[in-house]
Amino acid sequence: MVASLRDLFGVDKPVIAMAHFPALPGTPRYDAQAGIDGILERMQADVRHLLDGGVDAILFCNEDDRPYTFQADPVAIATMARVIAELRPTDRPFGVDFLWDPVAPLAIAKATGAAFIREVVTGVYESDMGLWAPDAGALYRYRRQIDADNVRIFANITPEFASPLGSRSVTQRARSALVSSLVDAILIAGPMAGEEPDYSLVVEAKEAVGDQVPVLLNTGAKVTNIAQYLQVADGVIVGSSLKVDGYTWNPVDPARVKAFMAEVKRVRDQE
Repeated sequence: MVASLRDLFGVDKPVIAMAHFPALPGTPRYDAQAGIDGILERMQADVRHLLDGGVDAILFCNEDDRPYTFQADPVAIATMARVIAELRPTDRPFGVDFLWDPVAPLAIAKATGAAFIREVVTGVYESDMGLWAPDAGALYRYRRQIDADNVRIFANITPEFASPLGSRSVTQRARSALVSSLVDAILIAGPMAGEEPDYSLVVEAKEAVGDQVPVLLNTGAKVTNIAQYLQVADGVIVGSSLKVDGYTWNPVDPARVKAFMAEVKRVRDQE
């Protein structure tokens, strides 16, 4: 239920801000000279700017582990767990995302105390990584096995870098994710990180599930468009537009964070 979103984040229309990891050990772009201490230093500054700017939650993600894979490397899981354990906020919720192995963030969430994960758990897609067929049944059984039922699953039903196979509409996929796959929130994304989805898709998903489960904008949120999206969406996950020059791979820009949160608060105050 949408009320559960307020219970978790303490506000209506929560802003979940991305804390992007630089490339992790074992991936092509990993900076061996900077090492894990370099990852920690870079992320420490980003997380501090996001928290000081007033975001409602942090979502840790291995954004720069390009090209992405469907099987997490143990060293990546270990590194994320170590860094998150050091940087996790203690005064607001945080989540974990791993591109694109949903078991990894669930394990990290269990170890670090995260409240939610963001993943693709339903459907079949052609993607930049090849044929993509997540297994929601296996994921939920693993969640039960490790006693992590308190970790909520936020599910992207329109994943970036991918196209769904089959003819089911967003309405059908949203209702199925709710009823069959038991997701705790439905996310609507654009075609790539930082790109907004068609507004009509957010409307379609929200109309499909009503207040049975929250619907969040997953990519493309900007200070110039967030007021429109929050007319329909129950919250937002935002990353790229809070970076220097609005570029995904740059550090967080404190001024952009403050401007974005000021606009969100203006929208909240009008409701």
